[in-house]
Amino acid sequence: MRERLLAAESVKSIEWADGRLNLLDQRKLPIKEVWLGYDSAASVAGAIRDMVVRGAPAIGISAAYGVVLAIRARTAGDGDWRQALEEDFKVLADSRPTAVNLFWALNQMRERLARLKPGEDPCAALEAQAISIHESDREANLAMAQFGVELIRRHQGNPQNFLTHCNTGALATGGFGTALGVLRAAHLEGLVERVYVDETRPWLQGSRLTAWELLGDGVPATLNVDSAAAHLMKSKGISWVVVGADRITGNGDVANKIGTYQLAVLAMHHGVRFMVVAPSSTIDMVLESGDDIPIEERAGSELLEVDGRRFAANVEAFNPVFDVTPADLIDAIVTEKGVVERPNAAKMSALMSRKRLH
Repeated sequence: MRERLLAAESVKSIEWADGRLNLLDQRKLPIKEVWLGYDSAASVAGAIRDMVVRGAPAIGISAAYGVVLAIRARTAGDGDWRQALEEDFKVLADSRPTAVNLFWALNQMRERLARLKPGEDPCAALEAQAISIHESDREANLAMAQFGVELIRRHQGNPQNFLTHCNTGALATGGFGTALGVLRAAHLEGLVERVYVDETRPWLQGSRLTAWELLGDGVPATLNVDSAAAHLMKSKGISWVVVGADRITGNGDVANKIGTYQLAVLAMHHGVRFMVVAPSSTIDMVLESGDDIPIEERAGSELLEVDGRRFAANVEAFNPVFDVTPADLIDAIVTEKGVVERPNAAKMSALMSRKRLH
């Protein structure tokens, strides 16, 4: 299947070329495709904060390249470049709080910095590390897609209807996608009758990004408002809800785009299986449960305005970006290391002790 998946790759959102980070501006899609270039850690942090790039793996990859840009600037100047570089690490770390891939990638870069040998070029070493993080995510996407398809086929081998939330495709990762990667692979295997796509308020990642990616791949897709989920499960024979994750804790609780938790509750009621697809870099074994996850809240204007023009009543707005789905509502967590069904602390610990299987 690997070769078929590689042949089907058609979208990318991150490009490292000639010492510069280029990002596809996801705020403009699907109306137009605009690439923006970045040459400093501060500008990369701004791109992450302002949603030019989003999706936990893509945020981590972008931050890693941000460190490369930072060290080039710091070593070209005077003074203690290591101490100065700490400011850049902090700027990048502060860009968004919930997606653990950001902190994982920054730790990978920091650890590589600590392993520098006498006389080794720090710029070249960190560039190679960032490229490795990028390529590793792509490989993880391919492995997850295959594991996810095997799981779907094991439960039912006929074409099925799926429901997904937010965007978890090539736009959110360094390669094929996490949850959307599984659905793409399932389509190639003839297991998809239709994918129902939540619009995903308030940034509309489902309607703008996921639907656009599925359309480009020829996957049968139908867009629906988020509040139609229960009706879809009741009336359209949904077999699986397939979503990504921004952080998974040691007991298997999952933080993902706001609205995911209610999908899991609805899936449990309707007998629909619930699958989370995420690389192991999304798993934070330091946190015991989802209660420990910092949940980002963004400006109320995202709910109250459209294109800078207010349309809502003059009220306050509550705008959390993520929610936490308890492990006991999850049927399976799919990673590049393998699959954990009915996750709990012991199973998550066993998973993280494995080497990658791809």
